[in-house]
Amino acid sequence: MNKRTAFLSTLVLFSILFVNAQSSYGLKAGISYNSNGDLKEFTSEVTNAYKDGGKGKSGFNIGFYGILDLGEIYIRPELVYTKTTSEYVLNSGSLEDYKISKIDVPVLVGFKLLGPIDIMVGPAFQYYLNNDLKGVEISDVENDFSLGMNIGAAINLGRIGFDVRYERGFSKNEAEWTNAGKDFRLDSRPEQIIFSLSYKLSKSKS
Repeated sequence: MNKRTAFLSTLVLFSILFVNAQSSYGLKAGISYNSNGDLKEFTSEVTNAYKDGGKGKSGFNIGFYGILDLGEIYIRPELVYTKTTSEYVLNSGSLEDYKISKIDVPVLVGFKLLGPIDIMVGPAFQYYLNNDLKGVEISDVENDFSLGMNIGAAINLGRIGFDVRYERGFSKNEAEWTNAGKDFRLDSRPEQIIFSLSYKLSKSKS
């Protein structure tokens, strides 16, 4: 199954949850502390003349989620708009922000541990909408679709939920440009700590 098919299949699953008798759904939003990967500079004389890991900055996310309750475990697909920012030092010495906006579709399996505490893990399908580095003519990322992983924990108190999770992009996905005879590659895979607040719009039916 390719990434595009998996992405569309996940959207179908998300839609089905809204009409399933044992499902619930709601809204979510949050902030993140993130890094968008390494900036590498290449010249003809050496393989890798420069590498900048970037400085992580805050980002945000907002979207919807659904829950398919299976007893002690549940499936939680989400449809989320995410924006991340990292700061890099360009060869001119200036500091510039690299901004990425994307649609994330995590498909998490949740395990109910004790009372309101859950843990969650699962893949995250990512569709890149835009990438921008100020002052640079930058090409689009190599792949519009990418794959990552989410793992985290949640506390659910009635309709209100709070979760923290770690996200890491798996698929290699670089943006490239050339400046003053040098080639630059910027890794667009996110690495984030995400804090989210959710509100359940419907309760599971027994």
